[in-house]
Amino acid sequence: MSAIAKKELREYFFSPIGYVILGVMLLLFGFFYSQVLFSQTTDLIPYIYNMLLSWIMVILIPLITMRTFSEEIRTKSDQGLLTAPVGVFSIVFGKFLAAFLMFAISLTATLIPAVIITFFSSPDWPKILCTYIGVLLCGIALIAIGVFISSLTQSQIVAAIATFGISMLLMLIGNLGNNVSASLQNVLNWISFQSRFQPFSNGILNIGSLVYFVSVAAVFLFLTARKLESRRWN
Repeated sequence: MSAIAKKELREYFFSPIGYVILGVMLLLFGFFYSQVLFSQTTDLIPYIYNMLLSWIMVILIPLITMRTFSEEIRTKSDQGLLTAPVGVFSIVFGKFLAAFLMFAISLTATLIPAVIITFFSSPDWPKILCTYIGVLLCGIALIAIGVFISSLTQSQIVAAIATFGISMLLMLIGNLGNNVSASLQNVLNWISFQSRFQPFSNGILNIGSLVYFVSVAAVFLFLTARKLESRRWN
């Protein structure tokens, strides 16, 4: 498992995609963060972290996960991996772990502006750090979904677009039920990643949301393992 994770993580940085991911993250984050600086206040910092970190991962994660299995399926190199003396779940979790570490590394770079601004004011660090925890948990679920989608297609573009679409749906689904019954609205809010993420952006460590995100990740990693298992015997 660790060998697969290390191999995958190296490939992110030995190919342009890793640097493209970091560049896109820093470019978008820098642009939005500049709005806080121009406002000459730190009151917007938790808000900008909430909006930027929650929405930028919808763009970032498809770029990270699109190649996890799709490229190997396209080049037929997945057959060598599937016939290796290693468990299917070890393969899946190794690739998932590498994608998560790439995501976490990208997020770490976004802490730099907040550290700099502490020399001039006092940003709400507990709320900012709690937001990061929420982003990482939400990211775990979305990465697992992206890894699963990547195992279904040999096209990285298709995998990225599908992951982006599903990520957007899961973020916005709570806003789609304004004209439905209250019970259905409650179900949509329960599913909504945005609703689950909201307590973290308010500085609250919500155990229910933590369990939800981890459970979603576990389900999709299990589905990915089952998909690979079926391919191994075909």
